[in-house]
Amino acid sequence: MGNQMLYKNAQEWLNAPHKRVLFFGMSGLGKTYLSTMLRDQGDWFHYSIDYRIGTRYMGEHIADNFKAEAMKVPFLRDLLLSDSIRITSKISFDNLTPVATYLGKPGDPAKGGVAIDEYRRRQDQFKTAEMSALLDTGHFIERAGRIYGYPHFICDTGGSICEWIDPALGENDPLIAELGQQCLLVWLKGDDAHTQRLVERFDRAPKPMAYQPEFLVRAWDEYLLKFKLQEGDVDPDDFIRWTYAQALAHRQPLYEHMARYGVSLCAHEVASIKSPDDFDTMIAAAIDAT
Repeated sequence: MGNQMLYKNAQEWLNAPHKRVLFFGMSGLGKTYLSTMLRDQGDWFHYSIDYRIGTRYMGEHIADNFKAEAMKVPFLRDLLLSDSIRITSKISFDNLTPVATYLGKPGDPAKGGVAIDEYRRRQDQFKTAEMSALLDTGHFIERAGRIYGYPHFICDTGGSICEWIDPALGENDPLIAELGQQCLLVWLKGDDAHTQRLVERFDRAPKPMAYQPEFLVRAWDEYLLKFKLQEGDVDPDDFIRWTYAQALAHRQPLYEHMARYGVSLCAHEVASIKSPDDFDTMIAAAIDAT
């Protein structure tokens, strides 16, 4: 598929005055590590999709949720109603907790769960937000050059990017078509050992996830049936733990499909990249290998 990529061969990549890449793959495989290293050591603008989601597209939803919780506390309620306090989220590249907290986990409210209908509503909001943030990539490439003078550009995406791709559309999928035109798609690919480590890490500290709506319906119905539970009896952490390995397996072929329109780097290769020159060399080799 190399002839359909932004850089047709290794030499074109190495000589390019403006290098533009988009990292995708499961969390924990080096997207943010690479983005931060290139930003700190080279002339690279770092566009974080998750940060854009939390500030531009879901900031109001997140702040309203904080306010709704504060209104349940009489002391804070009075201060809010008299306009005496301001509640906002402090989102940064290193702290995206407010987005995850807002997404929440479905199940028993007494265990911190969110009713499934509300959970689905927030999932839909996130899908819209993530697609919008991804489609802003071209705007940020132009902005990074015009305002800040950065020659090179990284789009650092969240693990859920693949959930919004339709493989049946091939290269005509709206996200693949737009992003492939703007950047070289780079899949940071894990092996079975990485997957096992991610599952173990998630098991210790389950985190909110974004799911393709059809996958979520299937997983939720299957879980209720398997464990003979009503919606309100679901332990939120138990549900998302149970779903996580299935979600990773569901995402794998979607990532593989996206990688057909770009290049792949194995996670152990990513770990050996210590400088922008290392990165350029490895991407050049990956382009020639397609």
